[in-house]
Amino acid sequence: MGKPVNSRSQTQDSTAPAAAPPAPGPVDKAMEVLSALVETGAPHRLADLARHTGLAKPTVHRLLRSLAAQGFAEPVQQGSYRAGPRLLGLAARVLDDDAALALARPVLAELRVRTGLFASYAVRDDRTLVHLDVLAPAQGLGLDLRPGYREHLTAGGAGFALLAALPLDETDRILAGVDDSDTTDATRAALADIVRRGYAFDGTDAWQDRRALAAAVRDGAGRPVGVIVLTGLAFTLDDAAAELYGPMVRAAAGAVSTSLSAQAGVRLGLVTDAGRSAGETR
Repeated sequence: MGKPVNSRSQTQDSTAPAAAPPAPGPVDKAMEVLSALVETGAPHRLADLARHTGLAKPTVHRLLRSLAAQGFAEPVQQGSYRAGPRLLGLAARVLDDDAALALARPVLAELRVRTGLFASYAVRDDRTLVHLDVLAPAQGLGLDLRPGYREHLTAGGAGFALLAALPLDETDRILAGVDDSDTTDATRAALADIVRRGYAFDGTDAWQDRRALAAAVRDGAGRPVGVIVLTGLAFTLDDAAAELYGPMVRAAAGAVSTSLSAQAGVRLGLVTDAGRSAGETR
C-alpha cells in the first residue's frame, strides 16, 4: 500500500496557526495606560506603568504626556503619575447619572446600618466585577474594599449572584475558561441553588477570611445590570448571619429592580472584550 499523500490545502488546514489578534492601536494603548493609572497604589512610577501595560517605557511616557496635557493624567513627585482631574470629573459625572447606582445608594446605606457590614454595588466588566460604590461600616473590619475594587466572577458570592442571573449561553462562555470539569459541575450546581434561593452566599475567600452575600439587580426586561453585595469577615458573616441577612439582600435587590423597571436607558454593566482571558484581572 502506498503512503497517504496530503494535498497542499489539507496540510494548510491542519497546520496553519490561528490568526493573530490585531495589534493594539494608539487608542488601545492610551486606554491601557488610563486603566493602569486608576489601579490601587497611585501615584504610579513610569516603570510600573510600563510593566503593568506591557508597553515600552518611551511609549508610556509619550502617552502620559499627551494625557496630562488633556487633564486625564497628572504628574507628581519623582516622575510618578496619577489620574488627572478631568478623568476623575468624567467618572464622577457618569456615576452620578447612573440610574441603577442612584437607586442603590439609599438601599446600601440602610443595609450597612442594619448589618454593620460593607454594603456595595458592583457591575460586570467581562469576567470580573467592579465595585462602583462601597459603604464601609463604622468599624472597617480590616477589609480592603473600596470603589474600583475588582474580583473574578467565579471568585465568590458577588460574582456568583451575577452569573446565576445571566443567560445560560453567556454563563457557559464564562465557565468555558475553567479547565477542571469537577469544578465546573460544582459551580453549575451552586448557580442553580442561587436561582432557587434568590441570593448567593460564599465563604471561599479563605486567604482574607471574608464572606459575601449578594443578589442581582435587574432591569424591566429581566436583564442583570449589577449586584447588591454585603461583605464581612467570617466571624461577622457566618452561616447564621447569612440566613438572617440573605433575605434582606434579596429584598433590597428586588426593590431596586422594581424601581428600575419604569426607567429606560439603564446601563448593562461595563462589558468589554469577550476575548479577555478568564485569568486576567485589572
